[in-house]
Amino acid sequence: MTSLLEYYRAGGPVMYFILLVAVCGLAVFIERFYTIVIRSKINGRAFIERVIQLVRAGKIEDAIKLCQQSNAVLPDMGLLILRSRSRDEADLQNVADAAALSVLPRLTRRLHYLPMLANVATLIGLLGTIFGLRHAFQSVSLQAAAQRSAALASGIAVALNATGFGLLTAVPLSVAHAYLVSQAEGIIEQVDEFQVRLINALIDRPDVRLGHR
Repeated sequence: MTSLLEYYRAGGPVMYFILLVAVCGLAVFIERFYTIVIRSKINGRAFIERVIQLVRAGKIEDAIKLCQQSNAVLPDMGLLILRSRSRDEADLQNVADAAALSVLPRLTRRLHYLPMLANVATLIGLLGTIFGLRHAFQSVSLQAAAQRSAALASGIAVALNATGFGLLTAVPLSVAHAYLVSQAEGIIEQVDEFQVRLINALIDRPDVRLGHR
């Protein structure tokens, strides 16, 4: 712990800004992880099959009750379509499109902050590198010979530690963004399949499965 504190302090004032970026990124990740992975993650395959079975059996109310049991994106999509009570394909497609505009942004909202914060952390680290090297070169020219080594080491420490901390912040944020995007895309694909199959079931058209995940 002591070595970490020394590393942090040796990086200079820019370390505080990078730490702030890291805290903001962590907050965004936790909020998005809860929304995408915990709240919106259900057994989509089993849920879709059950709803389609109920609709094709004419048990619309049971299908609605099943969708009401969860606040995840997939059931909410089905609930909005089923509550329209329409059997016209054009009307159902309009409802599905409107539902997608209402439901899907819940998955992608604020995700773009993660790569932005990763870039900011990297750039602040590079800025710290510039300040550190500038300090090191100034020390060499201004300090007495006996003090040059210590001043040079201090400036290089600022440069290296700031860059390292910036990258140490940016890499996890980039990985977190890729992970959350992959999870969100998986749910969106299920939503696309669900709305097509649900509309087909409501207008009594043969079922078509778009794919499996």
